[in-house]
Amino acid sequence: MVNIDLEFIDNYVIRDGFTMRVLAIEPYYGGSHKAFIDGWIARSSHEWTLLTMPPRKWKWRMRGSAISFATQVNERYKNGERWDTIFCCDMLNVAEFLGLIDKEIRAIPLVIYFHENQITYPNQVESERDFQFGVTNITSCLAADSVWFNSQYHRAEFVCAAKKIFKKMPDFRCLEQLDLILEKSSVEYLGCNVEVMKKSVSCSESPLKIVWAARWEHDKNPDDFFEALKKLKASGCDFEFSVIGESFRSSPDCFDWAKDYFAEHICYWGYQESFKGYCECLSWGDVFVSTAAHEFFGLTAVEAAMSGTLPLLPNRLAYPEVFEYENPKNKKRFFYDGSVDGLVAKLREAAQLKKGNPSSLCAGEIQESLKKFSWNIAASRLDKSLVNFVKGYSV
Repeated sequence: MVNIDLEFIDNYVIRDGFTMRVLAIEPYYGGSHKAFIDGWIARSSHEWTLLTMPPRKWKWRMRGSAISFATQVNERYKNGERWDTIFCCDMLNVAEFLGLIDKEIRAIPLVIYFHENQITYPNQVESERDFQFGVTNITSCLAADSVWFNSQYHRAEFVCAAKKIFKKMPDFRCLEQLDLILEKSSVEYLGCNVEVMKKSVSCSESPLKIVWAARWEHDKNPDDFFEALKKLKASGCDFEFSVIGESFRSSPDCFDWAKDYFAEHICYWGYQESFKGYCECLSWGDVFVSTAAHEFFGLTAVEAAMSGTLPLLPNRLAYPEVFEYENPKNKKRFFYDGSVDGLVAKLREAAQLKKGNPSSLCAGEIQESLKKFSWNIAASRLDKSLVNFVKGYSV
């Protein structure tokens, strides 16, 4: 068991007087993973050691990063470095990592944070799914001391899908082991880099400005977005739009034809190299649109709303949880039924609202409830959750 002074931890909970030493391991240091760990560390009251790998070849990261990280950690420990807890993400094979590190290090309490998982990711061809990556996620949960998910929706989806995988096994299913994941899991929302911004109200005579911002991959469902724009254009509605986000060699074909088909409507296109450029694009829009078929939190949607842009979100995934769908005002204002026609109807409604009262498209009323995700609040909350976990582990 780790030798930690519980009196100091009690003091931390009361007056932030205790600083823990955290070893953070990130095999895929890019995108939302990088934004999360960098954002937390920059505002945390703890002392961090961060070990990373570049964000390439995620399958090989899951297969082999445990070996490399275990070697590094063992060497650092022999050289005198010490930590009070280990924090890693879902890309690390925790069971392998723990099996490869020295016995003394294995006594350090370990938390795994799930940004995503490899069980419920929507494959284009389901028969091609490699269940081994999902099983790696499951065994990592079982090996970790605490499991953090980024939304209630994610936790529920993961456990349900894990049971389906185990039921596929011919025997020795060990379904009762999955209950252990729920027992040691919690939901810890991530932080947001964008504070509430003041944005100028668009002129009522200008076209409706639409933003779509996501990875250029099929799970973000870009086909539905461009199909909705085709229908919007055919209806005679005047609009401009921006499509930003990281693209890959195998990005869906729809981006190629859409760039030509909608050439006169496009303002921003492609990956924004700077965070400032990304924020400017979000705040440029009147509305932010998501068509995602896979989303465990919706960080960009939150950042868009906090920049003042009205979010239009499908009624699915984590969006109802994060944007408080149960509030009748939010339900009517921010959500559509998830269909192309439903999105077109909301966009036409937004265009009419802009002509009558451009300020009505501001997301101001949701910003107050989303402030809990700002890093100014989230970092302190995550710090305290980490301390309480270590305290509970050490008792």
